[in-house]
Amino acid sequence: MMNDLGNQALDYALKYADQAEIYLEVNENVDATIQNDQVDFAKEAYSMGVGIRVINDGRMGFAYTTQNEKLLETVDKAISNAKANLVDENLSFAPKSNYPKIKEIYDRKIETMELEESIELGKSMIGKVLDKKCEPTSGGVSAGVSKILITNSEGVFCEDISTHISSFISVNVSEGGGVSTASESDTSRKLDIDPEKIAHKACEIALNSRGGKHVDTGDTTVFLDYHAVSGLISNFSQAINGDNVQRGRSIYANMVDKKVVSPSLSIYDDGTIKGGLNSSRGDDEGTPSQKTILIEDGVLQNFIYDIKTAKKGNTNSTGNGMRSSYADMPDVSLSNLIFDFKDYEPLSEINDGLFVTDILGAHTANPISGDFSVEAMNAFKIGKGELQYPVKKAMLSGNLFDILKEANAASKKTRQLGPYITPPINVASLRVIG
Repeated sequence: MMNDLGNQALDYALKYADQAEIYLEVNENVDATIQNDQVDFAKEAYSMGVGIRVINDGRMGFAYTTQNEKLLETVDKAISNAKANLVDENLSFAPKSNYPKIKEIYDRKIETMELEESIELGKSMIGKVLDKKCEPTSGGVSAGVSKILITNSEGVFCEDISTHISSFISVNVSEGGGVSTASESDTSRKLDIDPEKIAHKACEIALNSRGGKHVDTGDTTVFLDYHAVSGLISNFSQAINGDNVQRGRSIYANMVDKKVVSPSLSIYDDGTIKGGLNSSRGDDEGTPSQKTILIEDGVLQNFIYDIKTAKKGNTNSTGNGMRSSYADMPDVSLSNLIFDFKDYEPLSEINDGLFVTDILGAHTANPISGDFSVEAMNAFKIGKGELQYPVKKAMLSGNLFDILKEANAASKKTRQLGPYITPPINVASLRVIG
């Protein structure tokens, strides 16, 4: 059906437009939501939509629909919308290409998963939390399959199918009039996540966080665990975004071939990695996915681009034209961003410092300067290579780009949270406000 719709829309569009692109998306999901100690809502969801872009006389037009019977009418709307836009010499669609085969992004067990299975996974998390004498507050399980087809007037025809499953839980532990909280989550392309393990980890963190003590204000070594790292580096993507570079909104503008981070650190964007949460055959414009070296041995090499920003910068798209759905136009965004460190310093080698499980307030950081002030969540004092005691409340203040100039990996094991694939990291000196 998707092929027929795509061909029908494209053939019709090319009767009236110079160029056209058809983006079709079908999503099927089973979701279970946890509220307190029960699964309070569960649903099966199906969505289908078509996004249509046309280029006519150098102008871009866009429209979308969720109704098959309005497909040709939507093409007409896209053509009409183009008339209201300005001529842009950087507009084009992806050329015909060959696409890589991506491993382990589809699991039939997830596609055929019944709603009752997601409910049972949610109940198993609740059971584990209660067994650990914790109180579940919120959580959920979501699983689904996504099918995408992109075809255009330049000969592109790219089909992709992928699955995902995610699970998360937040818990409380009450003691002596105080409450400690924690959360944990996991996401995979395959049906291999362990909800009980997720629940166990959340409870373990919450239980260990009881009876927190204050820490002194000062500069100290900070161990940022996986969630803390991914939260803090979320603003890094803005600096290597080709559109931001062209607009003068990146600290890395005009710094290609210069050292910008620690020489032990290389950073890649790779949409082809096995099992990657954002891996796919191509991006949402039909450009083949690839590995892009952004920083190698500390030296800035490249930025990420979609077709429009690449043409504007006289370079090639890196396969980073992404959409949040069929209802949106493509924009420059990450696939899988990999932080690859040569050197690492494990927790056992830290004589004095602070272990931070997660952070709160990363969205308040300045994406251009890199300055941040965030709350350390579920933090612990480090002494002689061990966690000594929980910390009641602390803030972290510093600059993201300065951190990356001196950071080391704290483990050889990486984990993907969102688009970020990182180890935990150590920062030799970071301001802690107790």
